[in-house]
Order: sequence, then structure tokens, then C-alpha cells
Amino acid sequence: MKRKFYTLLILLAIAVQAGYSQEKKGEDKYFNINKNVEIFNSVIKELDMFYVDTVDVEKVVQTGIVSMLAGLDPYTNYITEEEMGDFKIMTTGEYGGVGSYISARKIDGEYRVIISGPYENMPAAKAGLKDGDIILSIDGKDMTKLEGGGDASSSDYGQKLSSQVSNTLKGQPGTSLKVVALRPGEKKSREFKITREKIQVSSVPYYGVLENNIGYISYTGFTDKSALDVKKALLDLKKQGVASIVLDLRGNGGGILEEAVQVVNFFVPKGEVVLSTKGKLKQTERVYRTTVEPIDAEIPLAVLVDRGSASAAEIVAGALQDKDRAVIIGERTFGKGLVQMPRELPFGGSMKITSSKYYVPSGRCIQAIDYAHHNEDGSVQRIPDSLTHVYKTVNGREVRDGGGINPDIVIKQEKTPSLAFYLATQYIIFDYATDWASKHKEIGQIGTFNISDQDYESFKEYVKAKKDFKYDMLSEKSLKSLKEVLEFEGYMDSASEEYKALADKLTPNLDRDLETFKQEIKELLNTEIAKRYYYQRGEIVEELKTSKELKEAAAILSDGSRYKTILSPVSETNNNVAEVQ
Repeated sequence: MKRKFYTLLILLAIAVQAGYSQEKKGEDKYFNINKNVEIFNSVIKELDMFYVDTVDVEKVVQTGIVSMLAGLDPYTNYITEEEMGDFKIMTTGEYGGVGSYISARKIDGEYRVIISGPYENMPAAKAGLKDGDIILSIDGKDMTKLEGGGDASSSDYGQKLSSQVSNTLKGQPGTSLKVVALRPGEKKSREFKITREKIQVSSVPYYGVLENNIGYISYTGFTDKSALDVKKALLDLKKQGVASIVLDLRGNGGGILEEAVQVVNFFVPKGEVVLSTKGKLKQTERVYRTTVEPIDAEIPLAVLVDRGSASAAEIVAGALQDKDRAVIIGERTFGKGLVQMPRELPFGGSMKITSSKYYVPSGRCIQAIDYAHHNEDGSVQRIPDSLTHVYKTVNGREVRDGGGINPDIVIKQEKTPSLAFYLATQYIIFDYATDWASKHKEIGQIGTFNISDQDYESFKEYVKAKKDFKYDMLSEKSLKSLKEVLEFEGYMDSASEEYKALADKLTPNLDRDLETFKQEIKELLNTEIAKRYYYQRGEIVEELKTSKELKEAAAILSDGSRYKTILSPVSETNNNVAEVQ
């Protein structure tokens, strides 16, 4: 009895000591928090009082907060009271305004804000504003200059000017404004009277029926209630009698997690696990299941993805892949397996905090970058394939964690020629399309347009006439570096002929390269011109004409046996992974 008594006494003492240690650890933790907050407060006060120049306290504090959070991951962010409006637009896709993209670009050495993509049937388009129109004033307020001044040639000035115009265009639905703009090629400005509306940006800018009775849905973002847009498109396509579906998630950066669960539910029976979340706190652990009967759990389905498919888009692709419900086609996705939760802060601000990781049905987390472990220089790196783990789909196919969703059919993307890149980023293609559209009233039925060879010849002359067009290829810089190395190491004399031959091939030649990359440039021109007449849906339809991913999806969905084989269990003769060049 004495032995038992002493044993109980020792166990009780250990428990008390453990509780005390835990309590002390908690006290130490909060002591450290309070200590460092007090140090931070003191630093701010001392700076404000004794620093040689006047300190913008708010700016200094915000810089400190941003720097602190930057050491964690890119998704844990501080949102000021002023930024909350834009944050709500990102999550809801809804705002009061005129319905148009705008962008700042240099014109005659100074930044101006232009219309760069009005939405179809929205106030800006209905009022007559077009791509390329330069905004001069809004309700009499000069929009060519930034309030507070600054260097009008700097990129920072351009960003601030764009924000100024954007904030002025937004407002309460039903209110009116007067926009004065200058149309390219005209000397006299135009006046546009516009009534703001509630702008709901659809996450499904286009859907339709393709050849072989294949339904296609372009889904661009998981904003609030965006799953309803997908549902509407899917029901309409089924009413038209489609035999299969392509869900295009390329470039879809994700959004609200619950919207992803709903989209999966359209194709998967009720009660199925879509994902689970796990974090440091118990309240972050949750299992998400489908809650209603699906729209169609049997229709053949292909999902298109690329490196821009992230977060909620990866949940949809990963869940459908794990359940062998769809063939995933394209590139390996971004690899964001982290979940954020909003937390309100004092004075109207907010904070978006990474609170957990998500796991698709097979149990894998697709997070590609390990933010928990930083290198000595502060950088982080992708989780190497050698450290990833194998999981199994419902049918027993092997899938891996730690690096996004790897498609069932991998399609390598062709790199954009540098000339095409410069023509696009320096607005040469944009401006030519604007000029071309001003001379042509229509282009015919959507999806049938192609600029003629004669038009392309005029484009070539248009490019060569642009004296400010900077065509600086990376290969030219590399050649210069190679020459310096050859001269330094004494090989230039013996390798001069080889170097000259290489230089002849790689040195930029505008005439030659405009012809070499004619097809790629024509495709960009076709897309930009189609957008002038059919807005965002015209842009999408034009891009689909040359999409290798869509072509492969159509081939698979039109071949029932191949579709089933890809989703079947792995055998010695079927590794279920294909690569399309």
C-alpha cells in the first residue's frame, strides 16, 4: 500500500510540475510578446521625437508590418482600411463602377491612363468608350496628373495615377459621371456621360458547344457565388445536349475554398470528401464534403490546368483527379496548398493569415514551397521531388504531394518568342489593333477571324516605323558576355569564325524575326483584334483556336475507350501518364 501511495504521490508531483512548466511556458510566451511590442512602441516614439527629419509614422509602421509578414509567406498580408475596398472586390467580384480595365502607360514620355478592356454590356462600353481611349478628366478633375505631384515618367507614378483614376471611376451605382477622353488618331477629345452600375464580374466569361458535341466552360476565379456561374453554364450546356465537358482552369489563381467544394459537387455524389484542412489550432481542422446531389456524376470530364492554376483551382483539379472523375490536362499547377483566414484589426484594417494546409481526398498536400524553413539568405525553395510521397487515387493510380497537381496528360508549353513579348508589352500589338479596328466596322462571326497576309505586311511596316520600339533580345546580351569571356581567356582568335557564325544567327534582325515568328505574332494580333469586337469572350474564343490542351481534351473525350484507360488502375502496359509535345 505504501508503494502504491508513493507511486501516486510521485505521479501527482510530475503532473503538477508539468502543469507548472506549461503555465510558465505560456507566461514566458506572453511576456516575450508584450516585451517586444513595448520595444516597438518605444522605437516609434524615439524616432518621432528625435530623428533629424520629420517621420511619417504611419508609413514607417506599415513598412515594419509588411517586412515582418514578408518573412513568413506571400499570403499572410496586412490590409489597411483604405485597401479593404479592393480586397472585397477581389473576394466578391462585385463593385460599383463603369466596368472596364484600365492601365497606365507612357505616352510622349509621361504616364497616362487608358481604357484597356471594357466589359461587354457594361456602362463604359454602352457609353462608347473603347480600347486605347486616353482618360483626360473625370467630372472636370484632371486625370493626366497625380494629386500631390511627382516624377511623371516613373513607374511608381504610373501605378499611383492608375489607382487615382480607378478610385474616381468607382462609386455608388446609379450615380453619373462625365469622362473626357482622347481617342488615338483624333485631335479633338470626346465627352462620355456614364451612369455607374453594380458591376458583377462573371467568373465564367465564356462557355459554349465545341465540335463533337463537347461543352466548354472557361472559369477564371473562385469569387463569392462564382460556383453559381459554373452551375448555370453547365445546366445550359446539358440542355443543349452536350456529351462531355471541358472545364478550363488555366490561369485561375483560386479564391474562396467553399466555392471549390461546390464546383466539385457538380460532378461528384453527395457525401464525398473533397478536402480537409489541418493547422496549429483545433478550430482550423475541418473536413469538407459534398452536400447535395450532383448535376451529373457520369458525364466524361476533362480539366485544363497550367502553372497559373492555383489554390482553389488546384482543389478542384486535385479532388477530381483523386476520385478518377476527370482527366487532368496541361502543365503542373502552381502548388499552393495553404489556407488563409481573415482577422479584423483595429481602425478598420484586416489581416489575412495562413492558418492551415489543405489536403485533397487521397491525403496529399500539394504545397510546393516550404515556407517553414528559410535558407541563411532568407530565401525559400521548392520541395524536391525526392522528398515527396506517393498516394493513391480511388482506382489505385499513383499521385504525389509537394508540388502542385501533376496532370494525367502533360502538355509542354511553347515559349513565347522574345520579339512577340516585346511587341505585346510595349503596346505595339495593342496600338495596331486599335488602329485596325478604327478602319473596320466588323470582323464577321466570332471565332472565324484571321488577319490577312496583306494586313501582316502593313503591321511589319507599322513596327519598323516605331522609332521608340526597343527590341533587346536576351541572346544579344549573352553574346556580349560570351565575347568578353572568350577575350579574357584568350580563345577569341581561335574561335572567331564560330563566334561570328553564332552572332549572325542570334543578333536581332527585325525584318528576319518578324517573318520567322509570323505565325505566333499573327495569333496575338487575331486575339487583340477579336477582343475589340467581342470583348472578353472574343479573346477566349480566339485563343482556343490554337490551344493544344483543348485539342488534346477533345481527342480524349471523343474516344471513350482512351478516356476510361487513362482513369483505370495502373498496369504493366498502362502507366496512365502521357506527354504531348
